[in-house]
Amino acid sequence: MTDWNTMKCNFNFPTSIRFGKDVIFELAPHLKEQGLKHVLLVSDPGMLKLPVFQSVVDSLTKADLKVSVFSEIAKNPVKSNVLNGVALYQKSGCDCVVGFGGGASMDVARAIVLKVNHPLDLFAYDDAIGGDRFVTNEVPYFVTVPTTSGTGSEVGRSTVIADDVTHEKKILFAPKLLAKKVFVDPALSLQLPPFITAATGIDALTHNVEAYLSKGFSPLCDGIALEGIRLIAESLERATNRPDLESRSKMAMASLMGATAFQKGLGVVHSLAHPLSTVMDMHHGLANAIMIPFGLEFNAEGSEERFKNMAEVCQLSDTSPRSFIQFIRDLNQEIGIPATLGSQKVGKEHLDKLADLAIKDPCHASNPRTVTREDFHRLYSKAL
Repeated sequence: MTDWNTMKCNFNFPTSIRFGKDVIFELAPHLKEQGLKHVLLVSDPGMLKLPVFQSVVDSLTKADLKVSVFSEIAKNPVKSNVLNGVALYQKSGCDCVVGFGGGASMDVARAIVLKVNHPLDLFAYDDAIGGDRFVTNEVPYFVTVPTTSGTGSEVGRSTVIADDVTHEKKILFAPKLLAKKVFVDPALSLQLPPFITAATGIDALTHNVEAYLSKGFSPLCDGIALEGIRLIAESLERATNRPDLESRSKMAMASLMGATAFQKGLGVVHSLAHPLSTVMDMHHGLANAIMIPFGLEFNAEGSEERFKNMAEVCQLSDTSPRSFIQFIRDLNQEIGIPATLGSQKVGKEHLDKLADLAIKDPCHASNPRTVTREDFHRLYSKAL
């Protein structure tokens, strides 16, 4: 039986991961072992206010590492954030990048890693236009340290960055953007407020659920996703309302698993969520949390066996799609997630724009059911 309170372990999938309480204090020795001298520490403004951030900076400087901090990061990161981070990296003479924080920090850190030695316009590397073929130069040594359990960006190879003016999101992807080392210390998330724990936790659940339902053949991803769903079902409510190291550890592991599993694909829920961040500047995890019941209702037909399997790992007595969807709604309520878009000031006047963006989003290409613009409009309308 796993003792989440004392476990420290190494595993490789898809990159080298160090997992366990207090492994954050192994970061400085690791960087020193690589012969590195000057860290660009990328984090969001909120993290800078927490004692844990200063303790990490202190541990790096005590190891005779220079540290430059970059925190000019929007809630939904934009291109100018990345370019300013690259300018600081080059001006300061940094030789490595550490992404420290949640999904926004990871996205900006990874984009900085991409842009430092690649001279084309940042959006020339857009995956939708085959931009990965231009990622040919070496990239700085890159380490990730997640402080939330949601996006799983710490083990990703892509980053989502928006245009400053149009707010259209671009996905930049390349295998070289995978972190060389990931330090997952569940104790870092103990300081997170309940809302962030809840929203990022449902984001992780959405990754696992959509990966499992997505079309295509990947038994490895399916198995990972089901275990991720199980871990979240037994730990998210406690991690939000009565946090302890065990519940935070399970959520941290489930987040890693979701990001690994969704290499198989995502689906309609993410295509619904992305425009809400673009148009309404809504937190991505919150957007997923509000939209997942509606997206699952759309996907229930034809995926009954998969819904049954998800219900079973959540130990539901009724394994119908309807029961599993109600389980998600109940979980949202227990952790304080609002049930409607109307609660977030989304109105009928926004639906056309949201639907226009959703149909262009690439995530629904792997959805088990084909989604039309009219479907997106109807799902947003139901969620009001």
